[in-house]
Parts: sequence; C-alpha cells; structure tokens
Amino acid sequence: MPAFHGAPSTKYYFECERTLFESCLPHLKGKRVFKTDLWDESKNTRILKWAADQGAEVFGLDIAYPVVKDTQDLFRRSSLKCGIIVSDLRQIAFSDESFDYIYSMGTIEHFKEYRQALVEIYRVLKKGGRAVIGVPNKWDPFLRPLMVTFLYWLNLYGYGYEKSFSMRQLERMLEDVGFEVLGRSGILFMPGSLRMLDLFVHVNWPKASFLMAPLIRPFFYLYRTFPSLRRHGYLIASAVQKPG
Repeated sequence: MPAFHGAPSTKYYFECERTLFESCLPHLKGKRVFKTDLWDESKNTRILKWAADQGAEVFGLDIAYPVVKDTQDLFRRSSLKCGIIVSDLRQIAFSDESFDYIYSMGTIEHFKEYRQALVEIYRVLKKGGRAVIGVPNKWDPFLRPLMVTFLYWLNLYGYGYEKSFSMRQLERMLEDVGFEVLGRSGILFMPGSLRMLDLFVHVNWPKASFLMAPLIRPFFYLYRTFPSLRRHGYLIASAVQKPG
C-alpha cells in the first residue's frame, strides 16, 4: 500500500488525532505512550512521532514487520527514541501496567478477537492511566460501513476484515473489561468515499491533490466549529481510564 502523507484528507486526519490527544491525553512530556498499531507512522499521519516531539516516551507494535521497519526508520531519521516491536495486539509483548497512556484508533476491528485485544490493552495500562479507543462508526451518517462491505465483497478493500460498532456497543465492551468511560469523541466527520477519492488522486496524480482540498475543507471547518459532530465521524472514540 502506498504512503498517504501530504494528502489533504491526511492533514485533516492528523488535526483530528492531535485534537484527541490534546483533549483526552494531555501533558505528554515524560509520559509513556503506547500505540496499538503503526499504520499511521508508516503510511498516514505519523501521530506517534508528533507525541514524541511533545516529549512523550513512545512505544508501539504492529503485526507486520515492514510497517514496523518503516516506523523504526522514521524515528531513526528524526533522532527520536522509541520502543517499536513486532507483536500481536491480542497478546501484547509488554509487561503489566507499562504505560501511562494508550492510543488505539482503528485497530481492534480488524480481527474477530477484539475483546481479547481490549483485555490486553487494559492489562498493559497503568492504574489511573488513560486510553483512547477508536473504531469504525456503525451509524456513520455518510454510510461508510455499507461502502466498506460492498468493497470487501468485491475484494477491493485493502484493509481486510473490518467490523463497525455503535458508541454504546463500544462503551459496553470497555466497561465490561473494567474501564471507566470518561467521554465520547471521534475523528473524520466526512464521507468515507471522499477520503478514498482524495487518496486515489494523491497517489496517482499527486500534483492534482490541491484540487481535493476545497472539497475536504468544509468538513474540517465543521469538525473544528461544532465539537458535537466529532462523535459522528466515521471513526468514533471513547476516552477511558483504568481505575486506580
């Protein structure tokens, strides 16, 4: 899969993720921050590098070695330290209560054992630590789950198996595992088809990417101006805490 750095929708994606960090996982300096996949760092927003730039001690895993290597190369070029490993989120190769903050956006829905992944996230989070857990929005107003299902049937969806959830389903799972739910949010209030079109243009005709920016800018404006819309993005998120 090609890299999507620099695409207009990726810039919007990054702003959404940064907003989530600033509102739910603040004061990053000196915190041990763990990310549950490294696709962003390899192909997308590089949000974990941003967290490292804010002074966080960053860690992450991915099941795919090429993605891990891309991420290690990114941090090496930036002269930033990281703890990046090949591992499975359903059996995390880190000790109990290792991290102050955990960021998991669009990860657990890609396998059927998503509850086991949440158990593992809970295990490696410190008591009193916080996490942001995000998944595809089952009730996306732009019907992204329907589009994903259609593309998956045609073998045209490059991300593999993907399950969507309602906010209540997500919160119920998190509470069952033991988390305290602190708040609701989300990212990418925009049509999923527009995001895919933007990435297609960016990869195939990069010099024409500027033409997509005016189409994405109104959704960026709505996201910034009306915080209540964030929980209706095509990825919903819960801010949670592990009881101390």
